[in-house]
Amino acid sequence: MKSIMPSFELKCINTIRALSADQAETAAAGHPGAPMGCAPIAYLLWSEVMKYSSKDPNWMDRDRFVLSNGHACALQYSMLHLTGYDLSIEDLKHFRSIDSKTPGHPESFQTPGVELTTGPLGQGISNAVGLAIAERHLASHFNESDLPIFDHYTYVLCGDGCLQEGISGESGSLAGHLGLGKLIVLYDDNQITIDGDTALSFTEDVLKRYEAYGWHTQTVTDVEETVGSLRKAIETARSVTDKPSIIKIKTIIGYGSPGKQGTKGVHGAPLGKDELRKAKEFYELPPDEMFYVPEDVQNFFNDVAAKGDTKRKDWEDMFSKYSSKFPDKASEISRRMARKLPEGLFDKLPTFKAGKDKDLATRKHSHQILGAIAPNMPELIGGSADLTPSNLTDYDDAVDFQKDTPEGRYIRFGVREHAMVAISNGIFAHGGLRPYCATFLNFAGYCAGAIRLSALSKFGVIFVMTHDSIGLGEDGPTHQPIETLEMLRATPNLNVYRPVKAIPNSSIEKACKGAYVAQDVDNPSLIIIATGSEVGPSLEAASHLSAEGVPTRVVSMPCQEVFLTQPESYQREVLPGNIPTLAVEASAVHGWHRFSHTSVSISTFGMSGPGEKVMKLYGYSAENIAEKGKKLDQFYKDNPVPSLHNHPDPFIVNVRE
Repeated sequence: MKSIMPSFELKCINTIRALSADQAETAAAGHPGAPMGCAPIAYLLWSEVMKYSSKDPNWMDRDRFVLSNGHACALQYSMLHLTGYDLSIEDLKHFRSIDSKTPGHPESFQTPGVELTTGPLGQGISNAVGLAIAERHLASHFNESDLPIFDHYTYVLCGDGCLQEGISGESGSLAGHLGLGKLIVLYDDNQITIDGDTALSFTEDVLKRYEAYGWHTQTVTDVEETVGSLRKAIETARSVTDKPSIIKIKTIIGYGSPGKQGTKGVHGAPLGKDELRKAKEFYELPPDEMFYVPEDVQNFFNDVAAKGDTKRKDWEDMFSKYSSKFPDKASEISRRMARKLPEGLFDKLPTFKAGKDKDLATRKHSHQILGAIAPNMPELIGGSADLTPSNLTDYDDAVDFQKDTPEGRYIRFGVREHAMVAISNGIFAHGGLRPYCATFLNFAGYCAGAIRLSALSKFGVIFVMTHDSIGLGEDGPTHQPIETLEMLRATPNLNVYRPVKAIPNSSIEKACKGAYVAQDVDNPSLIIIATGSEVGPSLEAASHLSAEGVPTRVVSMPCQEVFLTQPESYQREVLPGNIPTLAVEASAVHGWHRFSHTSVSISTFGMSGPGEKVMKLYGYSAENIAEKGKKLDQFYKDNPVPSLHNHPDPFIVNVRE
């Protein structure tokens, strides 16, 4: 196949191909094939299409680029290096090494210029929907005539695998509904997956599917010969303002490798020394030189980077004019992008007093709190996966974010739990907004992949998960979470709160410590720890026990993770560790060994029936809790009490601290 593109253009593209293949070869691991096939796409994006500044990777009006097929990260690292980001040749040589800036999949917290942590296929393209939502919403609030402060595109590079994952269908459907015209997806259709040719499992007409979603679609078939057709396709996509766009680009995986191009053998393994040498000969580059960048190619990309920096400086001049004309808006933008909360926000929180205020379900308290915060926190944006009447996640005067009302802050995610969380991750990553999203706790299983990436990236997404136990009753075991809380608690960087409705001796300050003494006695001989709805019957059980000669303390523990960050002196004050301790939670037993000697917990699935009756059947009545507490107290009158502080997860190693 003979290229008809200008020789210098081809030289740039071949340099990108070789530089990407060198990374995998040096690491003896990686995915060179996609970068070699997608190099023309990357060349065009970084040299002509995208607006960015390598000197200020966080410039707020930069175009966003998302590598959804994250295994192709060597391509992104090559482009970041060539265009002047803080990513040196030495960094490329340490591809996939510990603590390098070039990890095996893109990590937003590790590499300058990487917007999102991707790798699990389908996540990045779904994150990108959130980025596009954020741009459109902020533009509707802050842009003024001739002063478009937020005016950028979101570009996605994805592969066949991303479009096979169900999450991409969920997010694509919503993006089409919302008419996100500044979202452009470049689909690398190389027809190869790990198993082999996509004919084995993926033969649908992808563009017809996306057309049905409401997207603008195009096909480009000649990027090995010229980037002219792709250039025109992107120009056309940018001109379509009322629909997101997807461009299917036929590529050859591993292009230039004479023995492996077009095969699965080049997908997930280095080329090998001899094959890499032959590829470089085909590229007309020095075959034995690793990480070679011709001087004229580097000079070209230096000029490209300088032009990008000029665009940033022009934007900064515009923002200076904007700040003079609209100082309040400019100040608000700066506050939001710095992720600073509005002053006095927590003073707006309502308080509730047990016995005086109406007894409400915790989700109704949540609704009241949201109603108090939302008017005073304009960056708060979010919604529910078609469970608004149950999750109670709207608020008075909430306006829906829709195609014709981009100023709205309430997102109707539809029955798309997994995409909902991934989209929220993208909204947070964009900056300027604080997303929340909601569903039933049991459906966190649908969201788990995106929740995990949110935690890994340390994003401040708020997950509102209602109907959190067998107490939801008649819907039965399909909807009653058992293992879910422990799955979430086992996830690093994720704080899992299970609050109790208003009880005596509670306060915001106490709850913010993760656990506190909710009811105390002198010289307790038993401690009951409880969470959520189980705190109520535990308080009642403790009163019975104390009256019967078993003085019992009750500890409410809304958040294990936060409690474990408190000073050891406070932890021992609340839970001495040498007093018989019973944990009570309508969930799985796992995890409570750190805090209690035994627990009232569940090791089976739930069942359908009225909630109160199901809870009683499974042992969450005050009577049963008191009985179990009495047995525990009696057991340790005859046996030594093992100190919980003597075995605080001794085999856990945290290499980051």
